[in-house]
Amino acid sequence: MRAKVDPDICTGCELCVQTCPDVFYMKGDVAEAKDADVSSENEDLCRQAAEECPVEAIVIID
Repeated sequence: MRAKVDPDICTGCELCVQTCPDVFYMKGDVAEAKDADVSSENEDLCRQAAEECPVEAIVIID
């Protein structure tokens, strides 16, 4: 599984970074997802971050 953040939608609230810092990080004013497969131990947190994103900027790719 992979995660992607749409930089045109992201507001930079950092909720995803706080929820799953192994996958998400801030790049300037917006969040970005690491360009790698999400480890199995981070999958649940990554999905949680996507579900909790207030502007639905995170896409999960299975």
